[in-house]
Amino acid sequence: MTNPAIEIFKKRRSQYVIGKDIAISQDDTAALIKEAVKQAPTSFNSQSSRAVILFNEQHDKLWQLVMETLRKIVPADSFEPTEKKVNSFAAGAGTVLFFEDQEVVKGLQEKFPLYADNFPVWSEHATGIAQFAVWTALSQADIGASLQHYNPIIDDAVFDAWDLPASWTLRAQMPFGSNEAPFGEKTFMDDEQRFRVFS
Repeated sequence: MTNPAIEIFKKRRSQYVIGKDIAISQDDTAALIKEAVKQAPTSFNSQSSRAVILFNEQHDKLWQLVMETLRKIVPADSFEPTEKKVNSFAAGAGTVLFFEDQEVVKGLQEKFPLYADNFPVWSEHATGIAQFAVWTALSQADIGASLQHYNPIIDDAVFDAWDLPASWTLRAQMPFGSNEAPFGEKTFMDDEQRFRVFS
């Protein structure tokens, strides 16, 4: 079976070796990311996902904050692999920080109390869909990316550095840049372990 959407999904891969030489401008990259988040579906059309897009010294600043935070908790004698990993993200052209606005979640809980327990779960669905949408859109522009989760240990530093609304909750970081290495082979578990089809 050939399907254009599936072929696009196949192109989206984790890229850990990134550089600064992306083929489109920063303005076009930011516009692409914004549009991907806007088009990502959300429960009750909540539009709870938020994104902060960092380029240049702001991008470098983020990964320096990550490095400083990790240096406080990772033993010095085993810090070298951590430093190498963080530097690989800093080598990119930019980073998307993904957030969920808890003010939106709470507003929906108050408006639809019958579903109150579900809205935090659906918010997590929303951020996952937004992340996938952005990642897929970047891959179509030949921009490599990976998804990182240094939250919550970097939360305070991030909110202080960029003066973000207190109602936002940091969910993931996506460093992106030019593809500077081939993608590794992707393997899959047997369908029999993963799927059930009934008719």
